[in-house]
Amino acid sequence: MPRNPYYLVNFSPWPLFSSGGGFVLAVGFVSWLHSYSFMGVLLGVTCLIFPLSQWWRDVMRESEVGYHTSYVEKGMTDGFLLFLISEVMFFFSFFWAFFHMSLAPDIAIGCLWPPMGLKSIDPFKVPLCGTSVLVSSGCSLMYAHSAVRAAQNNHAIFGVVLTVLLGCFFTLLQGYEYYWSSFTIADSVYGSLFYIMTGFHGTHVLVGTGFLLVTLVRLINCRFTPRKHYGFKVCSWYWHFVDVVWIFLYLVVYVWGS
Repeated sequence: MPRNPYYLVNFSPWPLFSSGGGFVLAVGFVSWLHSYSFMGVLLGVTCLIFPLSQWWRDVMRESEVGYHTSYVEKGMTDGFLLFLISEVMFFFSFFWAFFHMSLAPDIAIGCLWPPMGLKSIDPFKVPLCGTSVLVSSGCSLMYAHSAVRAAQNNHAIFGVVLTVLLGCFFTLLQGYEYYWSSFTIADSVYGSLFYIMTGFHGTHVLVGTGFLLVTLVRLINCRFTPRKHYGFKVCSWYWHFVDVVWIFLYLVVYVWGS
């Protein structure tokens, strides 16, 4: 039997179930936009999260028993970097739309940006506080990453716990901002772009917080070593990506765009 540097995975039902969950989520979301019940969206999220969590559980188990060689890790790293690039392109399209509408406002919105009669959010109150919180969470995660590489597990746990708390606090601030905002997603193109851009970023913060919680559990169970902590590394990459996107959002949408 020829040797190869890659682990040949066993047959798994999770890719098929995940694609089915994604289809249910898409149908539920479109139905909700056509005034049907929101339960379709919740059902789709459940059908997607469960198989994905089982799939990632299997990947972590394969890593812990030594199936992830350097070649496997390189392939996963390349794939994750491509995923981040696709995320950059995703947000780039929204920034493009924002600049397209704000640099040459249409006559339908009074040739003004923000549109006439719309009161934008003060960038130096809640948004500035949220920016400080999110940047601080990136610093605490860097501290935790350094602790993992120095084999200081307790310090790493403290850093990740602090990062999770800061991420949750940022989400609460965002919800507070939405609740007291004087405009909605239906108030002109400004409202649509504002809520779509900040809302999708908020979704990424929630996903990143879940990623951090899984990493925290693995830290508590001593699953990482100074040389083998790939899961922690990609988690930190994702969170720093969320940080950078928010900084651009804050400067463009809140400061310059208001």
